[in-house]
Amino acid sequence: MAGRFVISEDGQGGYRFALVANNGQTLAVGEGFPNKVACVNGIETVRRNAPEATIDDQCGQGA
Repeated sequence: MAGRFVISEDGQGGYRFALVANNGQTLAVGEGFPNKVACVNGIETVRRNAPEATIDDQCGQGA
């Protein structure tokens, strides 16, 4: 089973999502969204783009 996206209210009238692994570890957290529809759209954007996303390391330090 894959991880899951968890939607929650942020306490300021907006919504956030978190990508959570099967072991319960939070892998990523989305920005704040003004409403639930926008939050779901943010999740769908991650789903579309993440499978082929590359790593763009801009920190200027070695591994």
